[in-house]
Amino acid sequence: MIQFYHVSKIYPNNVHALTAINLHVNKGEFVFLTGPSGAGKTTLLKLIYCEESPTQGEILVNGINISRIKRSKIPYLRRNLGIVFQDFKLLKDLTVFQNVAFALEVTGVRGRELKRRTWNTLRMVGLVDKMDEVPIKLSGGEQQRVAIARALVNNPPILLADEPTGNLDPDVTLDIINLMNNFNAWGMTVVIATHNTDLVKKYSKRVMRLNKGRTMDEIHSEGSTLKPEAKASFL
Repeated sequence: MIQFYHVSKIYPNNVHALTAINLHVNKGEFVFLTGPSGAGKTTLLKLIYCEESPTQGEILVNGINISRIKRSKIPYLRRNLGIVFQDFKLLKDLTVFQNVAFALEVTGVRGRELKRRTWNTLRMVGLVDKMDEVPIKLSGGEQQRVAIARALVNNPPILLADEPTGNLDPDVTLDIINLMNNFNAWGMTVVIATHNTDLVKKYSKRVMRLNKGRTMDEIHSEGSTLKPEAKASFL
């Protein structure tokens, strides 16, 4: 589902963000991407959703070689990716419902279908009662749930999350990861970048560790299993 072959990313002034990365994430897998700040976690995720391009190597996402993808095709690729950011990136002047519905509108969904899918997604993340609120009136955990709903409303096969709990307290952090774990249990591929090693230890998931842009090692926690190949439909 996600494959990196000898991928390097070098920024101006010879800054090596990633060096010779090889990675294979299977369909339906849950992977923690760990390492200290500056290890290259965010850069790796940006390469997957084409915010950045690799300097060297090949990247395949859902069977598409994105190392050679045309810029005009990137929006279509991203429709198969749900992306969750640490700082939420919600539109502050729109309601919760409108923030989530916006992700459907840009793909051409309208009318009853838009309302149905938006409402169902908010129900799954427990925010139907907040759908008419604006983000500033929500707690940090609620805002992150809105961001997750927006990422999921198009029913993508892959969910990417960059430090999704970095600004949240421990109890809310577990709620957010449990929510993502539920979607993974239904067949969604999940990749979470985090430097929170205590969080990673709580879950029996595959762990890929980065340090200074290199793969240090991989850990398969006891009890970790791959999920079924069939794609689930959540909405």
